[in-house]
Amino acid sequence: MHRRTKVLLIRPGYGRVLHTMAHLFICPNCGKRTAATERTAGFRNIPKGCSQCGFGFLFELLDDYYPAPTAAFFACDAEGRIIACGRGSKELTGLSDEKVIGRDATEVLGLEFEEGGDPVATALEWGVRQLGKRVVVHAEDDLPTTAVADLFPAYDDDGGLLLVLTPSK
Repeated sequence: MHRRTKVLLIRPGYGRVLHTMAHLFICPNCGKRTAATERTAGFRNIPKGCSQCGFGFLFELLDDYYPAPTAAFFACDAEGRIIACGRGSKELTGLSDEKVIGRDATEVLGLEFEEGGDPVATALEWGVRQLGKRVVVHAEDDLPTTAVADLFPAYDDDGGLLLVLTPSK
């Protein structure tokens, strides 16, 4: 189900114009989802931050997304290197932020996708979401874990992606 924010514009001489805008955001640190009409904070052209935990930027979603409570969040740059670890990352991998930040996500997390290919590279190169990808996580300091990966490309000038890993039962 999509949340839509309706904005009514009244222009002199043109009558009413109704625009429907849906901007859904998720915080890679705490996982809070929000809906807003603006992508930036106030009059400045800086990305929105999280109102719950204060994290510096949010990822915009095309559709509403409900991560599992056990999901692990990793924000990556345009080269696929981890720039931030969020909720659940240490619990899933056993790795501290200091051990993963600045390193290639596929390598440091030891991601082996069951279908073959590299959904991380696809999301980065083509800017398309990759949802429900079965993966085995072989993090350096932990035992292998099966998970489902959801990848959301960043739709801004910096690029990058949000990698969400949900452990399988």
